[in-house]
Amino acid sequence: MAIQQITIPDIGDFDAVEIIEVLVSVGDTVAVDDSLLTLESDKATMEIPSPFAGTITKIGVEVGGSVSEGDYVLDIDVSDDAAAETPQAPETPKAEEKPAPEAPKAAPAPKPAPSNHATVETSPIVAAAANKPVNAQDMGAKSHASPSVRAFARKLGVDLTNVAGSGPKGRIVQTDVEAAIKAVMSGQAAAPGQAAMSGTGIPPVPEVDFSKFGETTTEELGRIKKISGKFLHASWLNVPHVTQFDESDITEMDQFRKDQKAAAEKQGVKLTPLVFVMKAVVKALQDFPSFNASLSSDGQSIIKKSYYNIGIAVDTPNGLMVPVVKDVDKKGIYELSRDLMEISAKARDGKLGPADMAGGTFTISSLGGIGGTQFTPIVNAPEVAIMGLSKAKMQPVWNGSEFIPRLIMPFSVSYDHRAIDGAEGVRFTTTVGNYLTDLRQLIL
Repeated sequence: MAIQQITIPDIGDFDAVEIIEVLVSVGDTVAVDDSLLTLESDKATMEIPSPFAGTITKIGVEVGGSVSEGDYVLDIDVSDDAAAETPQAPETPKAEEKPAPEAPKAAPAPKPAPSNHATVETSPIVAAAANKPVNAQDMGAKSHASPSVRAFARKLGVDLTNVAGSGPKGRIVQTDVEAAIKAVMSGQAAAPGQAAMSGTGIPPVPEVDFSKFGETTTEELGRIKKISGKFLHASWLNVPHVTQFDESDITEMDQFRKDQKAAAEKQGVKLTPLVFVMKAVVKALQDFPSFNASLSSDGQSIIKKSYYNIGIAVDTPNGLMVPVVKDVDKKGIYELSRDLMEISAKARDGKLGPADMAGGTFTISSLGGIGGTQFTPIVNAPEVAIMGLSKAKMQPVWNGSEFIPRLIMPFSVSYDHRAIDGAEGVRFTTTVGNYLTDLRQLIL
């Protein structure tokens, strides 16, 4: 048995290169070419391989330190068998022929094991759920990966010890890291300690004792808010939202609604602006099929639907609910008004069943009866778009010779940017606005 001192080999023109990973610990057994350290300069990341097979007996460097060519790194106890198998074994006598005083001179005084104190910023993927910092030496220390892959994993906060390698001899390649991230983000898999993150890969909000600052009360969220909150959160995290704002002159539409009010009451229904918006939206969906669609689970295809079921967000005492009005394209204004009255009543009474809330292709959220000017609704995935209606108000509009009062309704459409481009989004909102301004276009 022989102790071999490992020093930094020729690393080119680099000097005082920072140590960002110590990949071994005292007592570890290494083989020839196993990585010992990872160094990072302002130009490159490199790993220092072991020239011998054996057991680590002493480590003289730590994360955050700097080294140059020839600096002492660690000691390896090379067994006779290992030395015989090691290509560098014939050079061993040369290492032992060095003058005795030089070895101690190169070796610094023993330092505490760096694993007890060398930490890096908490990784969002690896340790956020555990609410503890990640030890730089623990992140993939025993994983077989190239420096570039290690750098890629560090940048994304991935612990390589939780990644299965698909390369030769189990080597981890970049696609393995990407696959691991996709699995965690989709909730299909999670590294140890990640259950609290529900696959989002986002650090949790720190827990705060608010009672330190004043009196507090705690009320449990209602069942509906708990359920809807989970789906809203998932939609917000998974859908790249874009919101397009617009407004429409609904003066003529509202006058027509008022003119039909008496006739509608005889039919036992109440006409609201929402039913006209629903008909205008369906006509626009027929013009722009990408809005009446869903993305495939792998995100590589778009599924366009030939049916038009509009979800209507309803504010209830128990929270937000979205019942669905089926086949809006096949129903008239009175029938849609009757459907709206029925589903709204069922929602407020808590009597909506699963069938009442399934099958939607597009959602409308109306806050016009409450107030506000504009808002950004969250896409109701797996749908790809949602409309938000705000309160209409009279505004002066220039007609070329004078200002005249017109009823203007602001609205917005949020959409999944993977399925819908910005230009198409503007065309859609403009088309909806035109239909609402002149309802006669709906029959063309």
